[in-house]
Amino acid sequence: MQMEPDPAMRRITLSFDNGPHPEVTPFVLDILARHGIATTFFIVGDKLAGARAASERAHAEGHWIGNHTWSHSQPFRERGDVDFVHSEIDRTQAALGTLAHPDKFFRPFGGQGRLDGALNGCAAEHLQKGGFTCVLWNAVPGDWKDHDGWPDVALSQIQNLDWPLLVLHDINLAAMRHLDRFVGTLRDRDFAFEQAFPPSCLAIERGSPAVVLRDGVVAN
Repeated sequence: MQMEPDPAMRRITLSFDNGPHPEVTPFVLDILARHGIATTFFIVGDKLAGARAASERAHAEGHWIGNHTWSHSQPFRERGDVDFVHSEIDRTQAALGTLAHPDKFFRPFGGQGRLDGALNGCAAEHLQKGGFTCVLWNAVPGDWKDHDGWPDVALSQIQNLDWPLLVLHDINLAAMRHLDRFVGTLRDRDFAFEQAFPPSCLAIERGSPAVVLRDGVVAN
């Protein structure tokens, strides 16, 4: 159960990409449960069959489940053909089934945290027609490549953000061993954990384009 945030505290939202992983995702879930934090797991579709139980547990414990493409192989800026884009979105959504949040959360593959061209016109149109909510980010500390240094990078990235939406990855145990300490540091610095997303990180909301979609996220 998520703790109610103190309105006087700074808001932060955690999210986890690229899972599920049969060992790392449950490890992360244990930490989140101890701290009473609810978050969103953005699922890579072709990993779901190998660790569906972990995603089912996340869903049962109140975490939101989103779509993070089927293969996580190429950002849409690099490959924008209709068949590829539609397949990357639709195959994962179908695989998620009842695990998927009703708002149909989708997060594109940015590639090293890049926002420019994270969507192309084809993807944006398909997401709008399908009634999806496209969730972006404003802090990516690179835990997948810097297993020990990412907490310090994260603290630096979020210090001047009004409402950070942090992207972490439930795929590497060495990196996630720092999660418990990192969460404690955030609490010590008066951050309050929210499950909701900052409006500035929404490109599309329930099929309707948001302001950020018109500010250069889409590469035609």
